[in-house]
Amino acid sequence: MSRTLIALLLASLAAPALQAAELVVYTERREPLVTPLFDRYEEETGTRIRVLSDGAPVLIERLAAEGANTRADIFMAVDAGNLWQAAERDLLAPTESAALEAAVPAHLRDPQGRWFALSQRARTIVYSTERVQPSELSTYEALAAPEWKGRLCLRSSKKVYNQSLVATMIERLGAGRTEEVVHGWVANLATAPFADDTQLAKAIAAGQCDVGIINTYYLGRLQAEEPDFPVQVFWANQGAGGAHVNVSGAGIVAASKNKGAARDFLEWLASASVQADFASINYEIPAREGVALDPVVAAWGPFKPDPVNVTVAGKRQAEAVRLMDRAGWR
Repeated sequence: MSRTLIALLLASLAAPALQAAELVVYTERREPLVTPLFDRYEEETGTRIRVLSDGAPVLIERLAAEGANTRADIFMAVDAGNLWQAAERDLLAPTESAALEAAVPAHLRDPQGRWFALSQRARTIVYSTERVQPSELSTYEALAAPEWKGRLCLRSSKKVYNQSLVATMIERLGAGRTEEVVHGWVANLATAPFADDTQLAKAIAAGQCDVGIINTYYLGRLQAEEPDFPVQVFWANQGAGGAHVNVSGAGIVAASKNKGAARDFLEWLASASVQADFASINYEIPAREGVALDPVVAAWGPFKPDPVNVTVAGKRQAEAVRLMDRAGWR
């Protein structure tokens, strides 16, 4: 073998791996919320991001059906329960990354490193600023008390966000106490559950009910359009566990052919400068601590989140659904 050929071989072994020309992201997160960032990553690195959007259950089944033949590199979802489901079906690869572990608090990621939160989605109490004083509010459980009869609005129990909330309540309170609370909520409903949180917030503003439980970013959108919108956030359970937090997050697909490049992409999404944009585009809270908040979000004030690991949302999801059915929450 010639010296020239040997030198070329040694140089190729010493050279860093080339950046993948393309990464494929299967995402439940709506495209308008991620496309600006994906375009930015392409501009900065030259790596094209291709997107397939659908609901998490559909994407999970697709990944399972595609198996080793999938072209997907990243799975992105907007609920910890959905991320847990994908991980439990061995569709996500354990990822070792000091950068991700430093950026994402332990309770906001899979203990085995199969997925990591990219933003926090707080689900807490909201109230009419015209008919309710903040001093009247305290915990999720207290909304089951008789004084809220005919004054409470809820979203459908079919939505995974409510299932995750109840799942974490089971973890914290036990199934018996949680079922008592959910029964109380149902008894206090002012009207049938709503299809989405925006409708719920507007119902409070219109006087149809006085309090409700929603993901805060829905209210953020309304307040951004109408600063005097007469509904405000109350951080629940600040002396009793903390406010419920769900996540939008992502993991590397187990069958990905570009795991190194996919890890680089996740680390970029978790970096401080990107975290601010990832969260603020939807009035969410960055997963990474110390990142500046959107002014609408900052106006709600600081809060203590429930420290339970968000994987509980998946582990107890089936139990939560059965409990909600028994309680008559439709």
